[in-house]
Order: sequence, then C-alpha cells, then structure tokens
Amino acid sequence: MTVHLIKLCVGVSDVTQLLQEHERLTKQALRRKKPVEDHHWTRMRPKRADEVLDGGSLFWVIRGTIRVRHRILRLDDVTDADGQEYCAIIYDPKVILVEPRPRRAFQGWRYLEAEDAPPDLPNQRQALANAAAEVDMPADMLAELRTLGLF
Repeated sequence: MTVHLIKLCVGVSDVTQLLQEHERLTKQALRRKKPVEDHHWTRMRPKRADEVLDGGSLFWVIRGTIRVRHRILRLDDVTDADGQEYCAIIYDPKVILVEPRPRRAFQGWRYLEAEDAPPDLPNQRQALANAAAEVDMPADMLAELRTLGLF
C-alpha cells in the first residue's frame, strides 16, 4: 500500500520560484553529465520505506498550502563530510501541481496516507499558467477567487 511524505518547502514563496529552482538544478546536472534527479536530505529514514517506494510522492507545503508533488524514486543512505548519516530522498524533478489544500506548519516530514493526498490538477499546463499569475495577485483576492472556485 502506498504512503506519501509531506514536507514544508522552506525558503520558497510560490510555485514559480520552485519551478525556477528545479530548472536551475536540471541545467546544472546536465552540464555535469549527472542524472537529472533532485534530492532532499533528512536525518530520519522513513520506517515505512517499502510503502513510500511503492509509488509514493513527496508533497510540498508552500506558504501554508500543499501545492505540488514529486514522485519519489528511491531512498539513499548518505554521509556528509563530517560523518553524519542522513537519508536522501531522491525524487523525479518533474513538478506536478496538485489541488491546493491548507496545511499547518510542522517540523521535519510527515507521512501522508494515499487517501488523504490531494489529487493532481487535471490540466497541468493551465495550472502552471495560473501559478505564474498568482505571483502578482494580492493574497486576499487570491483566497476569495479560490473559495468561489474561479482560481
């Protein structure tokens, strides 16, 4: 049975900024002739690793809302230069926008059961265009448009 991970996307203010960062990392990997994979290091390895690797995704909370996900490819054990051990969550760099859902702040990562995960937005191209338009929109206007189902 699939289980997902959810994490706060610290330092990222909107989906557009996240996309730009992933484009930068992709270009950097291609220049270095490395695989195009993104990763996030965490201190704790998921105990439910088999369920995470059974089609799980890493969902990101951006400014209090679950907005995007990445398909998890694998979990690697890594050690930093100081000898500290970590778990590297290796994920597909393709950003998949999901139905926005509010989520309170938390530390670290959490499990997200498959039935609780927001669905992917049906038209990713339109969703990306909407995400780009959100950058210039006042937060209260955007919230009202969402409650009316217009955005």
